[in-house]
Amino acid sequence: MAMMSDDQNLYKFIEAAKKAGCPRDQLVNFRNAAYAPQPKQLEFHAAARLCDEVGGPDMIAMGGARGGSKSHGLLAQAGLDDAQRFPGLKILYIRKVGKSSREAFEYLITKIFSCIEHNYTPSRSRLEFPNGSRFVLGGVQNEKDIDAYLGIEYDLILIEEATQLSKAKIEMIRGSLRSSKPGWRERLYLSTNPGGVGHAWFKKMFVEPWRKGTETATRFIFATYKDNRYLSEGYVRYLEGLSGWLGRAWRDGDWDIAAGQYFTNWQYEKHVVKPERVPEGLHYWLALDYGFTHYTVVYLIGEDGDGNVFFVDEHAAQRQLPPTHVSSVKAMLARHNIERMPYTVAGTDVFANRGTSKTIAEQYAEEGMPLSPAQNDRINGAAKFLQMLGDEEQGIEQKIFISDRCTGLIQCLPYLEHDPHRPEDVLKVDTDADGNGGDDWYDAGRYGLMEAGNKTTITTNPFYD
Repeated sequence: MAMMSDDQNLYKFIEAAKKAGCPRDQLVNFRNAAYAPQPKQLEFHAAARLCDEVGGPDMIAMGGARGGSKSHGLLAQAGLDDAQRFPGLKILYIRKVGKSSREAFEYLITKIFSCIEHNYTPSRSRLEFPNGSRFVLGGVQNEKDIDAYLGIEYDLILIEEATQLSKAKIEMIRGSLRSSKPGWRERLYLSTNPGGVGHAWFKKMFVEPWRKGTETATRFIFATYKDNRYLSEGYVRYLEGLSGWLGRAWRDGDWDIAAGQYFTNWQYEKHVVKPERVPEGLHYWLALDYGFTHYTVVYLIGEDGDGNVFFVDEHAAQRQLPPTHVSSVKAMLARHNIERMPYTVAGTDVFANRGTSKTIAEQYAEEGMPLSPAQNDRINGAAKFLQMLGDEEQGIEQKIFISDRCTGLIQCLPYLEHDPHRPEDVLKVDTDADGNGGDDWYDAGRYGLMEAGNKTTITTNPFYD
């Protein structure tokens, strides 16, 4: 294949920059520094400039597989663009483990800042530009080391390997983002790969809004090693040779997998479908997991003639009584033109006498939603869920499809882990103080899935009086 000329390369670069949304003056700054960003880096740079706009984002993240040129892009944006157009900018660069922080920083500055004037003083962990803008290098061995940077004002903070830090520490760091520079809005740049203690919060804050197209304060740029044409052949061969969890996390940048994950065959792109892809004429039933301080979760589930199971819709709420839940369930059924209350299974706790005159199940029955005991075999339930999710590599056909209305189940399944004391079971997890996490969605889904294949469990109880 013929090599492209310099003019052709320049034209291709300009077109990619226009497509990404990079402004002209940003490209001039990059040209002055002899820096030619790759397409994914251009996306990051364009997103970073959106932070200038009132009401624009203030957190920009680049994440995915290893080797995606994330670190290069973050440092180039901060040093070659932001620091040059705003004199006196104070930038904090943080990376887990002090030694690797300094080594990574020093390697990058020789690549990125070699064509612009700067002064790097290793003993002070500081890099300065002639206009007064400077980087402060922060190494983090343990999370408590973050405290050394709290209370100090920074105009911009860069965090490498962000998922190595907990959400609490990230929030503390954000408290140090304050700026009074005219025209500048303080911001946070992050890069990382799947996995680590911060996997869950990063996915919820950045990846999920990106997937849903609902980004407001954040922007996420997904990149893999395939987006970096400068990777060595040996490193590419290493990544492509990985298998299992490491392969999906480091090679593919799969945010739906984490160490210890139970449902390693979960894949968002395969299992989640738009509501319009749910077929008509299904055999329907409901599954309920009861809670008060915990969530009460109810699923509308349907099965077609080929044994494919569709999680059609979801109701989830805390601190509500049965009449309110039943009203919401009826509204959910009405959305799908279902006029009769389907057969409903629930966890055995609703049938227990709690010292009141009526059990929870009796209260639901009075509202027109009779409940039947679910099959509560945790191990067989987990095994059935695992098998019906399918596994292409092992030739196991996928039988579960989840409407994107079922947001709780979609968020819950990838985080569930093996119980270390009973590896064949899923580890029970409670919601936190903010109502995040927990396995209530999985329990309701498991109850419902155990009914798959049972075509006789349907009542004639009318939905409307």
